[in-house]
Amino acid sequence: MSIWFKPYTLTDIQWMQKDNMCEAIGIEITELTADSIKGRMPVDNRTVQPMKILHGGASLALAETLGSVGSNLIVDNSKYVCVGLDINANHLRPGTSGFVYAEAKPIHIGKKTHVWGIEIKDEKGKLICVSRLTMAVVVIGL
Repeated sequence: MSIWFKPYTLTDIQWMQKDNMCEAIGIEITELTADSIKGRMPVDNRTVQPMKILHGGASLALAETLGSVGSNLIVDNSKYVCVGLDINANHLRPGTSGFVYAEAKPIHIGKKTHVWGIEIKDEKGKLICVSRLTMAVVVIGL
């Protein structure tokens, strides 16, 4: 059974990756499974810190993007919008080249909040970062 409000395809959500931070730093949503959302981001001049390793803020941008898009795909968008409430992360090892790959899975799907667990891995499958994101579910018009 799927967690999504309706059966979305990647084509349906392409607009969420245009004219915003996703496009600016190269975040791509790559897959929707029945209970997760996956994406990737390049480790390049847009996403590294001065020491040439993946910037922690870029990792958080990837994590929040996946959780935020995921939450908004769970709710009826004619009634609700989901916005970030809290995010934290542990940066476990440096990302140095290529891409990092992330998967976001809901830990809790409630009426007023969603909590996501996001794992970010390098191209070898090594864990780079773990993040937890809380999203607020807000009634439109309030």
